[in-house]
Amino acid sequence: MKKVGIAAIIILVLVIAGGWFFMRSMGGMGGNMPGQGGGMMNGGGMGNGGMMGGGSGLVEDMKNDSIAGGEKRLPIPPMLKDENPDPGKAEFTLVAQKGTVEFLKGKATDTFGYNGDYLGPVIRVKKGDDVSVKVKNELDEATTLHWHGLEVDGEDDGGPHSGIQPDTTWNPEFTIEQNAATLWYHPHLLHKTGEHVYKGLAGLFLIDDEESEKLDLPDEYGVNDIPLIVQDKQLDENGQFEYDLSMHDVMMGLQGDTIMVNGAINPYVEVPKGKVRFRLLNGSNARIYQFALSNGQEFYQIGTDGGLLEEPVKMDSLVLSSAERAELIVDFSGYEKGESVELTDQGMPFMKFVVSGEEKGPKEIPSQLVDIPEVDESMAARTREFVMSGMGRNVTINGKQMDMDRIDEQLKLHDTEIWEITNEGMGMMGNNMGMAHPFHGHGTQFLILDRDGNPPPANERGWKDTILVEPGEKVRAIATFDHKGLFMYHCHILEHEDAGMMGQFNVE
Repeated sequence: MKKVGIAAIIILVLVIAGGWFFMRSMGGMGGNMPGQGGGMMNGGGMGNGGMMGGGSGLVEDMKNDSIAGGEKRLPIPPMLKDENPDPGKAEFTLVAQKGTVEFLKGKATDTFGYNGDYLGPVIRVKKGDDVSVKVKNELDEATTLHWHGLEVDGEDDGGPHSGIQPDTTWNPEFTIEQNAATLWYHPHLLHKTGEHVYKGLAGLFLIDDEESEKLDLPDEYGVNDIPLIVQDKQLDENGQFEYDLSMHDVMMGLQGDTIMVNGAINPYVEVPKGKVRFRLLNGSNARIYQFALSNGQEFYQIGTDGGLLEEPVKMDSLVLSSAERAELIVDFSGYEKGESVELTDQGMPFMKFVVSGEEKGPKEIPSQLVDIPEVDESMAARTREFVMSGMGRNVTINGKQMDMDRIDEQLKLHDTEIWEITNEGMGMMGNNMGMAHPFHGHGTQFLILDRDGNPPPANERGWKDTILVEPGEKVRAIATFDHKGLFMYHCHILEHEDAGMMGQFNVE
């Protein structure tokens, strides 16, 4: 019996050690959160009112600081021309096409882009507009275009059922019914979303409304209202994007060694001496960032995925997972002309703000921004559970992988529901050893009720379409489904989505 007991102990030790070394090889015991040594936020808001990473670990093996070629001015995505002069109507044309860009001097990288070589123009509309977009596919393969965060019917949402074949055009038409927000658009083709976004197919979609225009916020696009699309890339010795997934990429999502902003490496942008608004999108396939300013300066978050917060939230660090957005205001009024500060991820700088000396914009930030309705759980017609689990190519939601011919959830039009989103973690190895997953639901915006029974941090008390869920955590969120049709819910680590961590719900 003693020998059996000793053998059992040895086997148990080997299993635990094997799991430990496996998680180390997959990106660290703490999973994929910045600075994570256990748990996504190590206590949540950490006293600063917002979601923060718990550790101070530096980003490993990043190459931004070693790439030669000097500083480059930050590219500002152009505003797409509205082809309809009538007020209340907006017509646009987007063309998905191949391109080349010299991200590294003297080396042309093959890319995808909308109306250009890489990324796409900004589409800007107003609440109440009737919008028509002609999406032409000039690639050699099928693609789709999904309006991430936009509340439209399923036939206009641009999910995997809305494939656009080469040399054809898709023309969705819809009315803007939601408040001012920073949304975005990107492909959503089954099993190909990660590759298409990685090669450059993405752009911002901005909504304005009368209430936001009355607020005294920085509003001069490209001057003191600046978009920042942050992505990480892996460039090979020839300057090409590598999208040849390794086991690590399948497990953790593809994470590159170089950070780009608006398609530029190590960029700088001149900012006026005053308050500047940044519309920040994590456009990466998988990386979760912990943003901060290099001098530790505090800033204000004024908006989430689906619009403005009720009031500004003071922060000194911000975690954003793939597809999440945040609107920030940084005050440069205390800087002298020519002084600079850097934007960092886990302490690693990747872009620079240089103060021009010109004074511009509002002197104060409004203390009140918008009204967000009081949450009434009794309004919910039902509660649904969504359990994210598995690893690698075995990732699932509610134990199932995506099947285009299966409807996973049936909803009633105009119903309000509570969705309980759980991340199973790693089971016997401890919940905090799993991966954090960003959960995205199409066609609506959510309000977070609680995280493990605790109120959400102040900077998450606004409209959300993408919710980061840590290993072992349960997040409850409430939404009203006012648009009919077929929609997706999925993990927004794109390699997980492509592996099948996605389901479908039908609203009718």
